[in-house]
Amino acid sequence: MNKNLLSINDLSREEIESILVTAAKDFLELPKRDIKKVPTLRGRTVIDLFYEKSTRTSTSFELAGKRLSADVINVKADSSAMGKGESLKDTVLTLNAYGPDIIVIRHPHVGAPAFIARYTDAHVINAGDGKGGHPTQCLLDIFSLKQEYGELDGLKVAMVGDILHSRVARSNIAGFRKMGMEVTLIAPPPLLPRGVESLGAEVAYSLDALAGVDVVYLLRMQKERHGDSGMIPSLREYIARYCVGRRHISGDQRVLHPGPINRGVEIEAELADSGENLILQQVEAGLAVRMAIMYRIIVDSAAASAEALEAGAAGEDRAD
Repeated sequence: MNKNLLSINDLSREEIESILVTAAKDFLELPKRDIKKVPTLRGRTVIDLFYEKSTRTSTSFELAGKRLSADVINVKADSSAMGKGESLKDTVLTLNAYGPDIIVIRHPHVGAPAFIARYTDAHVINAGDGKGGHPTQCLLDIFSLKQEYGELDGLKVAMVGDILHSRVARSNIAGFRKMGMEVTLIAPPPLLPRGVESLGAEVAYSLDALAGVDVVYLLRMQKERHGDSGMIPSLREYIARYCVGRRHISGDQRVLHPGPINRGVEIEAELADSGENLILQQVEAGLAVRMAIMYRIIVDSAAASAEALEAGAAGEDRAD
């Protein structure tokens, strides 16, 4: 892996597959053991820097760090100097002075993880930047599908919902296609981004397009990002046309959702509680995958540094 995980595009298919193998082999079964910790990152420090509210991602990263035996520090915007107007740059410079090994950041502005990577020596992991991307969600979703289906090449996925404002959609479209999956986007036109055709996915405007897909991936309406745009459909209209229930799911189709779910909006309660969905499996996968990411980002970086030192020493020997 690279020093940082800022985008799903930072990873090759081979690197993604390597992370999945590490997650499955080393960490997936860990919660079922009596001793739920491994000493992998003992002596390391992880700072979770969250500027947005989060349940699944923040809990998952905190627990992942602790299960790896790292010292984990949580910094929330509303309970720190950030709430007093401190800039992102100054916050990161301050945190960097403590010598952390990893900084996990969630921020409302696109590009914030790449920005802070310029001001810290720590590894930076993007836990969601505005509507820019959410690479670790993409990886855990790929892992969930790998566990369910085995083979991913040719798997057909329909993503339904607020594509325009979804960082998950942006990461997952790229990540799913990288793994050989076919993606269809289903949404009303106002909830699709401009130039959607360039994303390499098919586009449809009704739930009729669910016929023939293997996976139905639901996204919530992100009303907090809609602003005052009059182009966004009314909630009642949206529910009537795009709320997915069990009647829309057939055969071996499986349903995924990154959370939080809004019952009765993008998913009917009966489907949310049914065996067709993999929502809780996604949560379980998130812990294993995020442990694997932190492990690999530290171990691979150490290996790269060792190789560089060896190469430098060999060059000096030849010069002598």
